[in-house]
Amino acid sequence: MSAAPSTAAPPLAFTGYQKFTAGLLAFLQFAVILDFMVMAPLGAVIMPSLAISPARFGMIVSAYAFSAGISGLLAAGFADRFDRKKFLLFFYIGFIAGTLWCGLAQSFASLLAARIVTGLFGGVIGSVVLAIATDLFAPQLRGRVMAVIQTAFSASQVLGIPVALYLSNKWDWHAPFYMMVAVGLIGGLVLAWKLEPVVGHLSGKQERNPLRHLVGTVTQRRHLPAFATTALLTIGGFMLMPFSSVFTVNNLGVSLDHLPTIYLITGLCTIFAGPLIGKAADSWGRMPVFYAGSVITSVMVMIYTHLEQVPLLAVVAINVIMFIGIFSRMIPYQALASAVPELHMRGSFNAISASIQQLAGGTAAVVAGHLVSTGADGKLHGFPNVGYVVVTTTFIAAMLARQVNKEVQARQRATVPAAA
Repeated sequence: MSAAPSTAAPPLAFTGYQKFTAGLLAFLQFAVILDFMVMAPLGAVIMPSLAISPARFGMIVSAYAFSAGISGLLAAGFADRFDRKKFLLFFYIGFIAGTLWCGLAQSFASLLAARIVTGLFGGVIGSVVLAIATDLFAPQLRGRVMAVIQTAFSASQVLGIPVALYLSNKWDWHAPFYMMVAVGLIGGLVLAWKLEPVVGHLSGKQERNPLRHLVGTVTQRRHLPAFATTALLTIGGFMLMPFSSVFTVNNLGVSLDHLPTIYLITGLCTIFAGPLIGKAADSWGRMPVFYAGSVITSVMVMIYTHLEQVPLLAVVAINVIMFIGIFSRMIPYQALASAVPELHMRGSFNAISASIQQLAGGTAAVVAGHLVSTGADGKLHGFPNVGYVVVTTTFIAAMLARQVNKEVQARQRATVPAAA
């Protein structure tokens, strides 16, 4: 008799502190995502400014991802041994310092080094954010919480990228990084003063040896399909991003002045759609929403990568639907993946997942840089090849996600008799 209220009550009752925490985590995620996302639209400005090829620009994008992946693996062994607030604050300070270096960079080598440093610190932040969200929110709330955190992606398009493009057009490409440092400092101060310690995971059993803790998390059988799904979802998303602005400007004939409009409208629509997707995942089930998102993503990616010059309104509409499809995969999958690890492995699991995500993203950027080339007419050639890879990874990821869901459901059924 007592089990029913415990499953029905949580979705109705976010506390005030939980609302604040969800907003703060979304803000911190916004800062990190914007730092990575802004490189794609700035590519159309950075490449001619530094006189670099698409392959070299792909190196700059992937440098962040690869260093973030390495730091995630190094941090995973320690991720469950400290107060998550202190752990997050340490890496956030380093991330802000790396972003400042990006703003000061004046050459390809300097910018490449700055992106490596920024990735070393920024790559861990997302995993700690997800670990805190999983620690503080019941499973019945996580679809909506993950949707709030994922709005950071949309907010970076609505608030960050258009402003960054405006600043780069008004001054130069260094200005957006100074803006991100100023905005990021505000989030750091709020984090230091207002977030309470997150130490619930320290009361459980702990593997004191960091290497054994890392190896134990990596080799846990039920973690492996989740890690593989994360890698494929990331490849599917990150292959499009580095060259999207170049493709939009040079192939679709959209002017640089109209790029902010595309990101603004797309971001506004996904901000509106994100919470609805989260509610749908909590109400209808994570897998139906995930499958629907996979279908939408595949169809729209094929349309987008084969586009030629079309009206601006058509470009906006295609982008909106494509990103809604991408969100409809990521939000339910993050909610699903949050149920995979046990409490004492939650930090390391998320750190490894983030590391895999970054390494997969870096690999995707490098591969995309070799699948496309710039022709004598300035247009990007080979972009449809990127679409084929994205659709293939989307299909495989859907099959793996189904396996992850089966594992989670089996564990939940096994715990019901014990709880009763």
